[in-house]
Amino acid sequence: MNILAVNDDGIGAAGIKNMVEALTEVADVYVCAPHTQRSASGHGISIGNPVRFEEVPFPGAKMAFSIEGSPADCVKLGLEVYRDLDITFDKVFSGINHGGNLGTDTIYSGTVAAALEGAINGIPSVAVSIDARDAIQYDTAKALTVKAAQMDLAKLHPRLMLNINIPNLPAKSIKGIKMVCSGAREYVEWYDRTDLGDGSEGYIYSGNPVVYEGITCDTNDVGANQEAYISITPLKYDLTDYETLAKIKKAGIFAQWEEEQC
Repeated sequence: MNILAVNDDGIGAAGIKNMVEALTEVADVYVCAPHTQRSASGHGISIGNPVRFEEVPFPGAKMAFSIEGSPADCVKLGLEVYRDLDITFDKVFSGINHGGNLGTDTIYSGTVAAALEGAINGIPSVAVSIDARDAIQYDTAKALTVKAAQMDLAKLHPRLMLNINIPNLPAKSIKGIKMVCSGAREYVEWYDRTDLGDGSEGYIYSGNPVVYEGITCDTNDVGANQEAYISITPLKYDLTDYETLAKIKKAGIFAQWEEEQC
């Protein structure tokens, strides 16, 4: 089994090193990761400009490339580069991210974007995150990574993407696993004004997650992690609101305009 390992924290991050170390127990692992930190870069890709990449040493990996692009670039270009070397992949793993990717975080997340890019390309993919920027508890994340790698994910869905979030706690303090939907992840947020050193000023964004009352471990992924459970949520790239789509069709909101055009 061949696995492509990617992330958004950069090729030198501890998370991807731990992930590769875990995955080598069950697969041949190939790395394609950003050369620097690319968190919260969403699903952007590089268009019209060259994307620099170079082969670099990486412990445990069969081969590794550092890419001056986005996490989605790392999958999109990585699949192409490795395909030219006659290497194809059974799964894509993204992470282990330093920080949770819960609820609406997934819209911004480079970690999730990389996994979704794998799914778009027809490869079952998994995003693994630890819900702390200063993540130090890797044992549970590594064990779950191996378990997910051993599963026949394509049997569940040919374009499956699993989003796994793990509390930054010792294994004995984690209460279990919850299969839940995505929720709302809000922040107490602010922008700090800063001197850019060239006579101009800018702003630096920061924020802390809201701790919710009234949600439980069964409500959504945010509630699960808040109550010390691992959350697992299948995601897809189809963002259609089917309920509202049906209402729009039934209401005939644009029917008059369509008739006028005809």
